[in-house]
Amino acid sequence: MTSTSMVSSDRPSVSQPSTAKDILQAIERGIRAVEFDLQGINWNQLDLSGISLAGANLSGACLSGANLSGADLRNTILSNAQLDGTSLQGAYLNRSVLYGCNLTHANLDGAKLQVARYDRHTVWPDGYAYKKSGAVGPGANLSGAYLNTAYLRDADLREANLRGAYLSGADLTRANLEGAALSGANLQYAFLTGANLRDTRLNGAELQFADLRATDLTGANLEHLQSIAGADFTLARGLGDTTLSILRSHPRQDLETWNPFTRTNTLVSLAKLSDR
Repeated sequence: MTSTSMVSSDRPSVSQPSTAKDILQAIERGIRAVEFDLQGINWNQLDLSGISLAGANLSGACLSGANLSGADLRNTILSNAQLDGTSLQGAYLNRSVLYGCNLTHANLDGAKLQVARYDRHTVWPDGYAYKKSGAVGPGANLSGAYLNTAYLRDADLREANLRGAYLSGADLTRANLEGAALSGANLQYAFLTGANLRDTRLNGAELQFADLRATDLTGANLEHLQSIAGADFTLARGLGDTTLSILRSHPRQDLETWNPFTRTNTLVSLAKLSDR
């Protein structure tokens, strides 16, 4: 699923205004921003303070120098958007998508970035501590963060610090967690199907009922796991004999626990790996 598919495709029959100012006036009259096609729109220098653009797709939009102070940008897609010099003071960017976004010289004082997603192409203001902002991306410091049921499909979390993080039920399908620290993390019922877990530190983690099908666990540290009851390792790659032996040493009751989603038990999923 691409980032743009996170925004609903259902659109009421609202005619598309011709200019950014017309769109702004329509939003101020109460029409939701999500009802318009805002991709690539030029919003340069406009005063959008306090405006709600929640859920809108602003991919490739130009917002350089715009005033978005206090704006509602939750769940907004800002991939490759130009926000150079934009005022985002106190703006709500929770769960927004910032892939490739240019935030050079942007004012992010007081901005809320919890679970906003960035990648290695996102350009942040010099000196801004984005890794500690609550945003999710490469090298993010999310130690102890509450990310239960978070939608993190395809997220780039390489080298992220997720020690002790709460990720129960989180969707990490195909996420890149190479080199990440997940020691002591709660991954109960987490979806990790096809995820890259190479060299990931999972020691002491809780994997009860986790979906680990087709994950790459090459070099991963799986020692002292709290529980693997119901965890499904079907088609997982990179598990050497030593690691498999550690996993099979868990209590028989845990190994014979069935995963309610994948309809297999942990022992069966591990037995399949020995036949690879």
